[in-house]
Amino acid sequence: MAPYKWVAQFYDQLHGDDAGKMNRYARGKILGAILRRARVVCDLGCGTGTTAVELARRGLRVYAVDLSPVMCRLAREKARRAGVDVRVRCADLRTFRLPEPVDVVLCEFNPMNHLPRKRDITRAARAVARALRPGGWFYFDLNTLRTMQELYPSGAHWFEGRGFCMVLRGGYDKRRGKGWLEFEWFVREGRLWRRHRERVEDCWWTVAEIRRALRQARFARVRHWDAVKVRPPAMHPRPGFDWYFLAQKEG
Repeated sequence: MAPYKWVAQFYDQLHGDDAGKMNRYARGKILGAILRRARVVCDLGCGTGTTAVELARRGLRVYAVDLSPVMCRLAREKARRAGVDVRVRCADLRTFRLPEPVDVVLCEFNPMNHLPRKRDITRAARAVARALRPGGWFYFDLNTLRTMQELYPSGAHWFEGRGFCMVLRGGYDKRRGKGWLEFEWFVREGRLWRRHRERVEDCWWTVAEIRRALRQARFARVRHWDAVKVRPPAMHPRPGFDWYFLAQKEG
């Protein structure tokens, strides 16, 4: 699972606040009452730290975990600018550890899809269960097989921002059962532009496979929603492309 570098560097420019709005809306719908009772939380696959900073501003003690060193650096910088305390750790979803049990682990905007093998979902679920106190909650979202089959192979897309241009292509490898995205970057260095490539591969699971992995990790209660039920209607989500899960660790 190669850490993002250039995706991380330009992540906030690529997404603007659309991802933040979507995540805040879904979080409020599913986790609202749970977060009001929480004291310590972990933002797993924290990216550039937007969610972690928002939670810290609410007075929660926040840990933020990401595999990408660049994401972790940007999350620390964002927390410092906001004047909040976020404890950032560079670690793998499958093996991360925290210094204390937390009440909630959030994993927003599909970091779990980036696990390199389908069987890794059980390892990740067990790592989350280890991080939670008894009765704690695990909240996450996932892209589905339909996303990878229908949306990833949608041709080439061009993006521009401050200091970069990028061409995005994707597809679905039926033989390996994985979706893939290729980023071809042109990054400005002084008066010149340097070319870089990154490739991300994504796994997918059925609802039954997710529920089985959570049960094996000793999560007692599991609920799931299609994204159309919990994302902002103005963003026109389509059914069958994203799922949200909420699971409670055994007490």
